[in-house]
Amino acid sequence: MAVQPVKIPAQEEQPLEDTVVKIFRCSKVVKGGRRFSFAALVVAGDRAGMVGVGYGKANEVPLAVEKAVKDAKKALHRVPLVGRTIPHRIDGRYRATKIAMVPASPGTGVIAGSSARAVLELAGVQDVLTKVYGSTSAKNVVKATMDGLLRLRSKEMVESLRGVEVEAVKRW
Repeated sequence: MAVQPVKIPAQEEQPLEDTVVKIFRCSKVVKGGRRFSFAALVVAGDRAGMVGVGYGKANEVPLAVEKAVKDAKKALHRVPLVGRTIPHRIDGRYRATKIAMVPASPGTGVIAGSSARAVLELAGVQDVLTKVYGSTSAKNVVKATMDGLLRLRSKEMVESLRGVEVEAVKRW
């Protein structure tokens, strides 16, 4: 008698959304004039803790965006959240950019510039305060925001890493 495989119900995954953060135009001077090429910076996420950043280049904008979306979906990362906000204050760094992200009380919203806002909203963060120091270029801000989000640790992660019980302090 053969054993029948048991179907395990798949977890309900939310569909991935993507946002174009910025389109970059590059020109090359050739004999007949100028040739333009385009690059797209895209963020993809499910608004429930999964987020990724992609970058694509092509001779036309739609192709560049398509490549960037594909790249972003390949580079998805899980981000720990506490309700609608991040677990603790964190600084993200990338080259000349530093971004400070602070958890905020419910109802505050995402207080951030357009580049950081795209990453935070698609990660599922709804209440956070941010401040960018140094370079404010879109590429650097997006990468610094991702750096900060990837270095976040939930209470459970810290407890398992240290082998002790951690007491959470409620600030608001």
